[in-house]
Amino acid sequence: MSKLNASFVQNLSIVRPEYFFIIGLSGIPYSSYYYIFLFITYFIAVIGNSIVLLIIALEQSLHSPKYIGVFNLALADIGETNAVIPNMMKTFFSDSQYISYNACLANMFFVNFFITLQSVTLVVLAFDRFIAICLPLRYHALLNNTVMSLVFLVVWAFNTSLVALTASLMTRLSFCKSNVVQSYYCDYGPVLRLACNDNSINVFLTNLSAALLLVAPFFIIVLSYMGIFFALSKITTWEARLKALKTCVSHILLVGIFFLPVICIFIASSITSLTPNARVISTSLSFTLPPMLNPIIYVLNTAEIRVLIRKVLKNRIVPIRKNILK
Repeated sequence: MSKLNASFVQNLSIVRPEYFFIIGLSGIPYSSYYYIFLFITYFIAVIGNSIVLLIIALEQSLHSPKYIGVFNLALADIGETNAVIPNMMKTFFSDSQYISYNACLANMFFVNFFITLQSVTLVVLAFDRFIAICLPLRYHALLNNTVMSLVFLVVWAFNTSLVALTASLMTRLSFCKSNVVQSYYCDYGPVLRLACNDNSINVFLTNLSAALLLVAPFFIIVLSYMGIFFALSKITTWEARLKALKTCVSHILLVGIFFLPVICIFIASSITSLTPNARVISTSLSFTLPPMLNPIIYVLNTAEIRVLIRKVLKNRIVPIRKNILK
């Protein structure tokens, strides 16, 4: 009976540190230059994705299901970079590597939410390409702006609920071992490993979230492209095949940029134990480079956006030239 009471008292007394200490890169000379590099990627990502958002919002011809998906992806990119990099700059350049308990949970939620939102958005864009190529005559019947908006409303609601549940369950854990987080932000895994009471529910929910929001999206995208390639094989001429495939190039590049680093990190960590510094560098690059590259890829590979940018530049340059000639 005394053992039962002791266990009950232990479960009631949850130990929560006032602060967590974010270790970041340690023992690496000139690590500040790496943080400056990440800040440059942040600046490019915010500017590039803001331009994409403005172009899609202001140009009536881009108000279509595909570009609703692109708009959502740009929002996720801006959200992710703002959740990761400014907080990291503040932490390491102000020499204040402590973050309060509540701020840590908030940082954990926003980073995980926007990363998983990117993943699911890539699935929706893959579905858009699948319908456009495999069922072109039924595209407008199956997909329109209302349907795509409802899809993303469900995606936002589901991601918010699952990620919020995952982060909120951290409050049931006691952190009596240490408050030092071996990462550059309040990373869920390193924080979870600091718990000194039963964390089996948290581990299960973490695996479930990863399966639903990272692993499953990748396999769904692979299956969708298998269907697309099968449909393309039925087209008789190579010109028609290439024309259809060109509409998928941007999306394929985005999928590769997002998922390949995650897969490589997973394989590397399975084969060998990554050092804290290697994990910080690999995860920070996989989180910051895709949001920077995504708008560049869409501008370079999307004819509609290229034409609009040329039109805007031409409208601005021509009056300047006329004034100079006068």
